[in-house]
Amino acid sequence: MNETIAIPGIPCGNFASVLRMIQKCGGDARIVSSPDGLARYQKVIIAGVGAFDYGMASLRHGGWTDVLGDLALQRKVPVLGICLGMQLMCSASEEGGLPGLGWVDAEVRRLSPEPGSGLKVPHMGWNTVRVLRPNPLLDADDGEQRFYFVHSYYVACRRDDDVLATAQHGKDFAAAFNRDNIYGVQFHPEKSHRFGMALLRNFVNL
Repeated sequence: MNETIAIPGIPCGNFASVLRMIQKCGGDARIVSSPDGLARYQKVIIAGVGAFDYGMASLRHGGWTDVLGDLALQRKVPVLGICLGMQLMCSASEEGGLPGLGWVDAEVRRLSPEPGSGLKVPHMGWNTVRVLRPNPLLDADDGEQRFYFVHSYYVACRRDDDVLATAQHGKDFAAAFNRDNIYGVQFHPEKSHRFGMALLRNFVNL
């Protein structure tokens, strides 16, 4: 039987669609209102929307950072960051001045398509994702996979082997990363139909 997945109840969270998709995948996810409640969970999803500094302030003021750091870095609990949740795992962001969690050696940069390219920011809508290596979440043999994106900033990993998959919007960027038990996706799997369901099912079954 799969363990219940904890979703920290931070103010910048976007939970309802994530909860529904996890249930469709046969999993069980709960919103946890206090950091003290995280200890009994074996998996965590950090789901967030909005600005980087607001997300980090939400984690800090709620007392989440140390507890999440212990789960991710010491206990090696599988953690999945979605959209802003992925960005918060990085060291810093051009969007704000607060340091990030620093779990992955990466920084967050603003999307800046070339003038005249016709590409808009935010990058919004469906885009193809290219899986770079075998991994537990994204099937590298599943052909052309498409996911739904809504973002103005992207993750730039300093270590190429942390990049799990890329997408293209003016330039290639990290659509997903992985370092040990830590996973992040820039897209929204909970809004990405069968490919998103497959990814979340894989996370449920880790």
